Amino acid sequence: MAEQTLETEAPHKQDEEGANGEGSGAQAEQPRQKSRRRFIIILVVAILLVGVGLFYWHSTFYEDTDDAQINGHLIQISSRINGNVLSVPVVENQRVKAGDLIVQLDPKDYQTALNQAEANLAASEANFQSNTVNVPVTSVSVTTNLAAIASTLSQSKDAVVQAQQQLDASRSAIAQADANYIKAKLDVERYTPLVQRDVISKQQFDQAVATAKADEAALAQARQTASAGETAVRMAQDRVVQTRAQLENAKTAPEQIRIQKARASQAGAQVDQARANLEQARLNLSYCRIVAPVDGIITRKSVEVGQNVSVGQNMTTLVSLNDIYITANFKETQLDHMRAGQPVVFSVDAYGGAKYDGVVTQIGGATGSVLSLFPPENATGNYVKVVQRVPVRIDLKDPSEDRDHLLRPGLSVEPKVRVKN
Repeated sequence: MAEQTLETEAPHKQDEEGANGEGSGAQAEQPRQKSRRRFIIILVVAILLVGVGLFYWHSTFYEDTDDAQINGHLIQISSRINGNVLSVPVVENQRVKAGDLIVQLDPKDYQTALNQAEANLAASEANFQSNTVNVPVTSVSVTTNLAAIASTLSQSKDAVVQAQQQLDASRSAIAQADANYIKAKLDVERYTPLVQRDVISKQQFDQAVATAKADEAALAQARQTASAGETAVRMAQDRVVQTRAQLENAKTAPEQIRIQKARASQAGAQVDQARANLEQARLNLSYCRIVAPVDGIITRKSVEVGQNVSVGQNMTTLVSLNDIYITANFKETQLDHMRAGQPVVFSVDAYGGAKYDGVVTQIGGATGSVLSLFPPENATGNYVKVVQRVPVRIDLKDPSEDRDHLLRPGLSVEPKVRVKN
């Protein structure tokens, strides 16, 4: 019985000792747990403070937006002349370089026009040379002609005086011949009864008759000479009038020289016009080859071989890869410290967030809503203020970063602009 009592008491003592040991261990564990909680709380607070600091630093020194995309130049390739398409050596989405042939038009008509323009230029140059040479020739000719006509007029006046003198002499000869004829006629009349009575000889009578006939013929000849003299006087006077008219015409020599110079100038202008037409013909012929103006990618091809195209008709669109830039639409509240020249880092969604360096080059002159096709009308009673966005242009800081032309117009990007240093 005594042993059993001892055995039962021993476990109770052990239980009490175990309980006391566990109590002391729990008391030791409590400070450790409190210390761990304190550390976690401090760590969380530190992380929150760091996050708040980073957020403040980021929001203060950087401005970003997800409303941004890559832009470029979409060049509409069109024809500058009318023509028939001979070949189209490009396909959709083909990359081309500046100067590569895109469309070839039939050049036959324009080659013919070029040949005709060259012939017209040659004819115009020959006409110009002819009129230019005629200027000094005309000057000498009209000057010499003026002197010659003046001399001719003087001679014509002298001829009138001479003809008048000859006419006066002829009229005097008529008077003398008329007197001789009257005398001879009277002699015949006086000799007629005398010869009938044989007072005078037959020979004397015949001589008187012959003298009368000779004087009559001389009178007739003198009258004809006088008539011819009158005609000569009239002709000489007419020549004087004609020569005076020629002299008046010859006095227009300076005007004739100016007219010839004007013709030469006109011919020179025709040469210039012919050269311009030739140059236009050459340009039209060169327009038969439609080439890429810049490096890019062919899209929206709508031209085929055999098609007739007209001036300005769009045949394809060339997406330029050389002048790529970013258009980022920032809120108006983000523009307070934004300036041109500030550095930018932007990531491209299409390439796993690949980052590129850029620089702000321009800040838009108006908000996107104002530049839209239908600007909003705010002059109403139910106006709601909406934060507006302003387009900002961002260029690549180093274009060689995109040497592989991975940046394409329309791709989404997220730019971050450092607005403070």
